[in-house]
Amino acid sequence: MEVSGQKSSINEHIPNVDQKKGNIVVPKLYPDSFLFAKWGDGLSEDEQKEAEALFKMYGYNVFLSNQLPLDRELLDTRDSRCLTKNYPKDLPNISVVLIYVNEALSVLKRAIRSIITHTPKHLLREIILVDDYSTYNDLGKPLQDYIDQIHNERPRLIKKVQHQRQMGLSQSRMTGWEHATADVVAILDAHIEAKEGWAEPLLARIKADRALVVSPVFDKVHFDDLHVERYQSSSHGFDWALWCMYESFSPEWSKIEDESQPVKSPSVMGIFAADRGFLGEIGGLDGGMTVYGGENVELGIRVWLCGGSIEVVPCSRIAHIERAHKPYALDLNPAMRRNALRVADIWLDDYKKNVLVAWNLPLKDHGIDIGNVSKRKKLREKLQCKPFKWYLDNVYPSLETWDNLLGYGALQNTLVKQYCVDRGAVPGNIPILYECHFEKPQQCYYNADSEIIIGGIKSHKYNHNHCLVDPGSGSTPILQDCQLAKLHQLHMHWDFTQGQAIRNKATERCLEIAPGESSYYELIIQRCSGQSWRIEHLITSF
Repeated sequence: MEVSGQKSSINEHIPNVDQKKGNIVVPKLYPDSFLFAKWGDGLSEDEQKEAEALFKMYGYNVFLSNQLPLDRELLDTRDSRCLTKNYPKDLPNISVVLIYVNEALSVLKRAIRSIITHTPKHLLREIILVDDYSTYNDLGKPLQDYIDQIHNERPRLIKKVQHQRQMGLSQSRMTGWEHATADVVAILDAHIEAKEGWAEPLLARIKADRALVVSPVFDKVHFDDLHVERYQSSSHGFDWALWCMYESFSPEWSKIEDESQPVKSPSVMGIFAADRGFLGEIGGLDGGMTVYGGENVELGIRVWLCGGSIEVVPCSRIAHIERAHKPYALDLNPAMRRNALRVADIWLDDYKKNVLVAWNLPLKDHGIDIGNVSKRKKLREKLQCKPFKWYLDNVYPSLETWDNLLGYGALQNTLVKQYCVDRGAVPGNIPILYECHFEKPQQCYYNADSEIIIGGIKSHKYNHNHCLVDPGSGSTPILQDCQLAKLHQLHMHWDFTQGQAIRNKATERCLEIAPGESSYYELIIQRCSGQSWRIEHLITSF
């Protein structure tokens, strides 16, 4: 077994033999590399080259991982009240699924070992490895050799399933679920370490309610020195682009002053456990999702709409490596956008327009193939799932509905169409005219309250947008927090008809352009001269 009998501290670093060459410190060869920003002092040149090459391949410090014990001891980050809880003796058993593509062998071994070490033997039915078409040689025979060693200790504990082509996260998770035989299936990433007592709290919640999908709390394993940072327990939310995000728990949870208590969550980050039968009844994972992104939000929405609920369980903790980059897909936006549109079409009803707005796509004919959704729509009908409006009202009321938007996208003066209104320097409150690139700083919004929002729009009611304001004097337009502008009654309301002037209602001055001293053209506010503007996409004619 490649397991050290001596356990290491989470912050212990492996000493290097070649720390100095004749009392001369070896300089860092990669001063701009994220890997060496806080780590790597004392490495020889050859070690630095090896560490940097591995970092580029994997997005985390494989050089260091290869030196750490597979059973390293991690700090217990649970609330003290978790340690006194008693769980039922007849908990359901569990199949643990690890999904991966080109994962570092030592990281995968450590995940397997941590699960075996920290899951009671009578509860752990099997560990299922789902290889989504890895191409690295050490995930062939070297991994099989390690599995064989495990089987000397625990016969038939590990199943390995190999995809014959890369199928993406959602289908990989489905493959794991299909091969599972236990009462409960836990679907994890392979770059994790299960921590002491991780399984029992999840299994107890599912035993109490089989329609619960539960998530542990993730402690952060830093990609460079692999030390573990305790994360606060958080809810799992998302924005209208369907990117997942951490959010604070509800005020009601905070009032109970007991951080060991489970709490409801709008969605799930992607690492979760569920009753195997219930997960099948509600359609498993959507195999039509590709590569990465959105599949976790889809599952969260579907669980809530179709009879279940989501919980985060703070007494269950998993240490999870946060990569510096994802080598298998450096640009996740195309896959994420496509998946988000698929989720919107199946589950979001009239609110699917908000996903198009978030991705700055036209409401019609966006030209993106989201795959066949007929089976998933039939599943929704068969399960008699609730409308998405119910979800907004009862599960995620902090999500801003954007009901009053009239138009969105690039805002261009018809005199110089190659230039767009831009958020300008951040921090700063001076909008500018800049060559059009159509990214977030140039995304503008006009709403039924006659406000012009510049530089992106927030998806949540607890966040603030930046509104265009006429200061009343001078010629420079400014941006102000919309809520503060409203509170102080600033000149933030504009008359705007597509293809015509943008005129401030209070000052009757117009947003226009003029030749600038340091730029070709600049934004100004002045007496109206008849200039006109167009916004890229219309929700309704105005």
